[in-house]
Amino acid sequence: MSSIVWGLVTDFFTYETTKSVVVKSWSVGIINRVVQVLIIAYFVGWVFIHEKAYQLTDTGIESSVMTKVKGFGRHHQRIMDVADYIFPQQGAGIFCIMTKVIITENQFQGKCAETGRRFNCTTDYDCTEHIPSILTNGKITGTCLANVTGSSGACEIEGWCPAENDRTPVEPMKDLVDFTIFIKNSIRFPLFNVTRGNFPSSMTSAQIRNCTYHPDENPFCPIFRVADVLNYTSQNVTRLLDKGGEIGINIEWKCNLDLDIESCVPKYSFTRLDAPFEKNAVSEGFNFRFAKYYKTENNTEFRTLHKVHAIRFDVMVTGAAGKFNTVPTLINLVAAFTSIGLGTVLCDLILLNFLKGAAQYKAKKFEEVSEAQIEASLARSLSSQLSLKEGMKRSCDSGALSLTTADQPM
Repeated sequence: MSSIVWGLVTDFFTYETTKSVVVKSWSVGIINRVVQVLIIAYFVGWVFIHEKAYQLTDTGIESSVMTKVKGFGRHHQRIMDVADYIFPQQGAGIFCIMTKVIITENQFQGKCAETGRRFNCTTDYDCTEHIPSILTNGKITGTCLANVTGSSGACEIEGWCPAENDRTPVEPMKDLVDFTIFIKNSIRFPLFNVTRGNFPSSMTSAQIRNCTYHPDENPFCPIFRVADVLNYTSQNVTRLLDKGGEIGINIEWKCNLDLDIESCVPKYSFTRLDAPFEKNAVSEGFNFRFAKYYKTENNTEFRTLHKVHAIRFDVMVTGAAGKFNTVPTLINLVAAFTSIGLGTVLCDLILLNFLKGAAQYKAKKFEEVSEAQIEASLARSLSSQLSLKEGMKRSCDSGALSLTTADQPM
């Protein structure tokens, strides 16, 4: 029993190695080395240097954005300040700057004619078809109000009257391009407990007040001129002022924490987010409505309706931080060493299928064994066991001879 256990132990603590075939071929050797060099170059150049696969990465960036707009513009024959043209007024990361507004004053609840051209009519039947419509300024009553001039009339609505006429031509507030946007952004990478701000802590208040962002000359200034932001998007500024639009300001943080923390700085980019709808006749631009409500002396409510065309700015913050870590380094090193073996696989495919002498290589690399050969081998082994030296034995795993130290030549 003890001999069986000891045999199992000795068989377990044995080492087997694969058989190697050396092929002296210039073509195959060159292919093998070229593939290996390409794999090594990929892992060194792309994986480790460019992608920094040796680092632990934190993409769960925490961000806070505060904005402030400055400037004065003339619109509807009056000077407008930030309280007039900014919506909403909280100074958040999403805000709108008004480009133009269509005002409909003194609207009371009642009945009046619809202003939309599609609601022109000659009889009440023409208006009955529009009763379920939601594209009107009020609820269609089904009555056609005749025009006093004798031409076609307009369908009657019930709601706030007079109805809004948004086809009224209004000149945009062109002073908008000279407004400035101040952006204050603070971020934190929770995995590494690193916090940063979008302008250097050494920058004084005087420097901030007098600087304007430029991607090359002043890339860390937090003040952006609206005209510059619009020009960076390569869009038609005149069209944007007339119809409105949506502009994205992206603050990207890519921080290599293996370097000095001061090298962790933001990079700004600008894009038009509603570009797919730029030439869409139905939903081009950006606009919204709001109303201001009042009461007359006899307590009757009325309002002033504003249809605002605006440029909406979305300040978006993205980023990732990386720092050296042993685990990803070891994982990618193992992947690199394993991938080098792809050269051997490729060379085997070439040798076995495409080169002259493939049959000889197959014979060296693979050994085919039939049942007859196994029976003959077993018969020979029984007759030759007495010739084996003491201390030699057969391996149960592969059939290879396991040699002890005593069998080695002195």
